[in-house]
Amino acid sequence: MSSKRIIKKVAVLGSGVMGSRIACHFANIGVQVLLLDVVGKDAGSDAKSRNKLVNDALDAALKSNPSPIYLKSFAKRITTGNFEDDMPKITDCDWVIEVVVERLDIKQKVFEQVEKYRKPGTLISSNTSGIPIHLMTEGRTEDFRKHFCGTHFFNPPRYLKLLEIIPTADTLTEVTAFLLEYGEKFLGKTVVQAKDTPAFIGNRIGVFSIMSILHYVDKTGMTVEEVDKLTGPVIGHPKSATFRTSDVVGLDTMVHVANGLAANVPDDEARHLFQIPAFVSKMAENNWLGSKSGQGFYKKEKVAGANQFYALNLKTLEYQPSQKVKFPSLETTRSIDNLKERMKVLFAAPDKAGEFYRAVFYELFAYSSNRIPEIADELYKIDAAMNAGFGWELGPFEKWDALGVEKTLKAMEAAGHKPAQWVYEMLQSGADSFYKVQDGKRYYYDIVSKSYLLIPGTEEFITLDNIRGSKTIWKNSGTTITDIGDGIINLEFHTKMNTIGGEVIEGINKAITLAEQSYRGLVISNEGTNFSAGANVGMIFMMAVEQEFDELAMVVKAFQNTMMRIRYSSIPVVAAPHQMALGGGCELCMHADKVVAHAELYMGLVEFGVGLIPGGGGTKEFTLRLSDELQEGDIELNNFRDRFLTIGQAKVSTSAYEAFELGYLKKGRDVVILSRSRLLAEAKRHCLLLAEEGYVQPAPRKDIRVLGKQALGLGYVGANSMYTGNYISEHDVKISQKLAYVMVGGDLSQPTVVSEDYLLTLEREAFVSLCTERKTLERIQSILTGGKVLRN
Repeated sequence: MSSKRIIKKVAVLGSGVMGSRIACHFANIGVQVLLLDVVGKDAGSDAKSRNKLVNDALDAALKSNPSPIYLKSFAKRITTGNFEDDMPKITDCDWVIEVVVERLDIKQKVFEQVEKYRKPGTLISSNTSGIPIHLMTEGRTEDFRKHFCGTHFFNPPRYLKLLEIIPTADTLTEVTAFLLEYGEKFLGKTVVQAKDTPAFIGNRIGVFSIMSILHYVDKTGMTVEEVDKLTGPVIGHPKSATFRTSDVVGLDTMVHVANGLAANVPDDEARHLFQIPAFVSKMAENNWLGSKSGQGFYKKEKVAGANQFYALNLKTLEYQPSQKVKFPSLETTRSIDNLKERMKVLFAAPDKAGEFYRAVFYELFAYSSNRIPEIADELYKIDAAMNAGFGWELGPFEKWDALGVEKTLKAMEAAGHKPAQWVYEMLQSGADSFYKVQDGKRYYYDIVSKSYLLIPGTEEFITLDNIRGSKTIWKNSGTTITDIGDGIINLEFHTKMNTIGGEVIEGINKAITLAEQSYRGLVISNEGTNFSAGANVGMIFMMAVEQEFDELAMVVKAFQNTMMRIRYSSIPVVAAPHQMALGGGCELCMHADKVVAHAELYMGLVEFGVGLIPGGGGTKEFTLRLSDELQEGDIELNNFRDRFLTIGQAKVSTSAYEAFELGYLKKGRDVVILSRSRLLAEAKRHCLLLAEEGYVQPAPRKDIRVLGKQALGLGYVGANSMYTGNYISEHDVKISQKLAYVMVGGDLSQPTVVSEDYLLTLEREAFVSLCTERKTLERIQSILTGGKVLRN
């Protein structure tokens, strides 16, 4: 850490949408939070009525979906109060964050109050998206000004990774350095230092991009659906693309930022693009603001009991049933998984899609280059802001790099979009790209020194994209094994959704063999969108339809054996899951020696949804964990019921912390980190620790206590009562009975001690028998064809 400063308690002033959610995110990381707001107009003298506004705001945040907090119990770390009665309490706080209404006079008034009570040296910041930071400290003391800066969190703070730090001329360099490091390491943010310019970095480039598209649409007549098809996942942007994103954020917010830019950037060469097109102005007049008003570029209505989606015709401003659109170039790139390669094809396409990409992105590339050094001195900051704030896989300069800098420059000039002079100077210096990778680290082109410099703050990261190739020691069609140094190797999956099929099973076994022969430990991690969506159900479906049940049993056994090999290898195996770790992905983690989990982890045994029970050791493992926590008496059946329902209801954690509550992660063994960028380095560190502590190969368990018929009856009665109450189907009852049969140890008259092998055999037999059921096959087919869970 840049200094010895420790953040134990934070005050958040203002409990609106942003304030309450910033408070929740600090509570997420274990910090005590004081959340204050104004006293309501009609409040009495009692604390309850005086704190009604702040308490209602926090309650609304905690009830919102998606939740701003990892576990509801974390909300106990937040204490509420009001400005009039509780401002003196900020004396105990290490950081005071102002998040009141976007008015300079009100912010200055709050800071006047803050200065009366804050300790000298305490950090103070403003979460603003539009007001110049330097204006806020007028009249404040020197100590206040030295410890003050802007901290612009993007909404929602838990999920959007961008945090812009905006120092003033008075801000101490060590304060800026501390916030940059703290935000990344502890808050899990991509932290970018921005200049005190209108809309900072993210919104300046992001709103320009949206406005550029709006003007292009106005000129060409492209439809809402066409633009969203072209600006979504196909180019590495979020599913919400352009117009759905606008509906979620709110048209009024976009108009407000665009108007602010039009008024405050008089020297911007593209200022005319911040002028609001007529159709957007009309939408704002009509209060068609998006989700908050029930309609925007899209709207949803119930028609004959079903949802009907409509899109706005931007010429007539009438809603029409939403249309599916196709472009020839998009069809030709379906098979190109590599985003950079796909973009080359799309930008060269002769169709309407290619014309759109060249028009709006050449304009964006030129604009971004001209913002240096106005909004940032270094080009990587612009890309980082767009990656983290807008969910782009590739920022403007990364896209340009993918297309080839010099080749694209000529095409841009031909289209009338000339970039900044420094781009020409870069090419003249012999540098032909904005980024390069060297010795596993990523470097950016520095305009001042005309050389490549390491991206600051990334020294401790291990990025597979940067070392894959030179450090690859083995690979097949679905996995790659990479040497990540110090005797530790990493196995990554790169199948579709990182599902686990034959090639992944082969990769896991090969990685363990290599590690046992020549290395100290194995980490299983990847840089895909999801850790793993589970077993390859398409393969299971095909074998079941062909009635190849003996072969299917062998495949399930191979999966189980591989999970057991993870558990009982002679070297430590650490799993580092992120985002989705479902089904087989969850089972893999449960069998590792340790899990280093990213906080955003959606983990669960979800096989019930496709008419199955966990068959890769998951049912066995839940039974084993149940045995380890069993005590004599009624608690046994209560614990059994809880574990049984977790699988039977296919419960998925909404965070890594909830995965502990559900029993997927183990307290005292597994750990959680917030920085996605540090996940692999941290997993490697834990793997090394296990090796250095004298890792001993565990012995297979033969001491698992199962409950027999007393618990079987509970499972059967529970399933039947759910069926009688119309909560579950007849087929659900059958699956529940199979699950209970395995978890109690089969047909045993009393509690008995059994082995893992015994339970794995029961699990495998139940899994294969369910694959013979027509209704299970219908469920699997529904997932494969439409991605929908069928309750038949």
